[in-house]
Amino acid sequence: MKNDFGRLKRKIFSRVILIAIAAILLGVLIEYFLIDGLFQNPFAEGFIRLCQNVFHVSYEDGLVMYGRLFRSNKPFWLAAGMFLLLLVLFYYALSRMTKYFNEISRGMDQLVEESDREITLSPEMDFMEAKMNKIKSILEERERSAKEAEQRKNDLVVYLAHDIKTPLTSVIGYLSLLDEAPDMPTEQRAKYVGITLDKAYRLEQLINEFFEITRFNLQAIVLNEGKINLQLMLQQMADEFYPMLSPQGMQVSVDVPGGLTLWGDADKLARVFNNILKNAIAYSYDNSVIDISARQQDKDIIITFTNHGDPIPQQKLDSIFEKFFRLDAARSSNTGGAGLGLAIAKEIVNAHNGNISVLSNTEKTVFTVMLPQQPEGDRLSS
Repeated sequence: MKNDFGRLKRKIFSRVILIAIAAILLGVLIEYFLIDGLFQNPFAEGFIRLCQNVFHVSYEDGLVMYGRLFRSNKPFWLAAGMFLLLLVLFYYALSRMTKYFNEISRGMDQLVEESDREITLSPEMDFMEAKMNKIKSILEERERSAKEAEQRKNDLVVYLAHDIKTPLTSVIGYLSLLDEAPDMPTEQRAKYVGITLDKAYRLEQLINEFFEITRFNLQAIVLNEGKINLQLMLQQMADEFYPMLSPQGMQVSVDVPGGLTLWGDADKLARVFNNILKNAIAYSYDNSVIDISARQQDKDIIITFTNHGDPIPQQKLDSIFEKFFRLDAARSSNTGGAGLGLAIAKEIVNAHNGNISVLSNTEKTVFTVMLPQQPEGDRLSS
């Protein structure tokens, strides 16, 4: 809502007019009914007696003093009286108007209060009331989001600490067995070494995630942009994920027109697509197909990742790109991540002046990445 002071200005202006009219009416009333009417003779008699008692003058001299002091200077005394009257009336009016400042002050106090009560001001301050309530809503939402993010981070640290302890215990256990049995059969030794190596790799992954948490948002994303063959990048990525897909009978289908290119940081965009595909694999049904497609739309490139699995709850769609958010906190230690993959993907896409979004229903989940095909300067000049 714009700063609409019109209603308040009209209220103040009307009060000023009313004060001026009231002052004039009171002045006329005082002059004709009191000074020149009811109070004229009593006041004159009282003044003359005061002069007789104080200055010891005669009645006639007192009457002359009254005439010179008051009757001859009547306009002056009326003006002085009107001035004092106006001061009193304006003081009264200003004391009424300062309630607006008091209301604003109370409203500002309510901005930082943890209360569900809405800020209420006078009707003529409705525009300010709406703005304050909007600010209060924004502050409460930010505070709530910050608390939720902090809680997710704390929970994540607990999860990762527990997950690190599990493979570390296995590594120590199998290494102890190998140390205690130097004459262990070769086949059994190879088995134990293989298990230890797998656990060590998992431990390395979790430690890297700890570093990712501390590093996230602490450094600006610097892009090293160049021309990217999108079909080649996405096909190579799909091939690299074959070992993760094969055990679950999954497949990746890549549908990208030959020669489709875009301008961007190849390494960072590869990380975006890797994070999305990892998420799709983690939440897809066994023996299903993940479809990756790309097309040009005007001056943008649209890349979609479609998988078939349990739908993402609607209430969680808005949070899926937030840092430290994990869709399922109960994921196993072997698949659970730090909840940074999609958040980092969004940061990278935003740095490319693009957009990332997700839609999910009972049939499929679709992640969509929109990126400009050319650098911003080239787009403006073309």
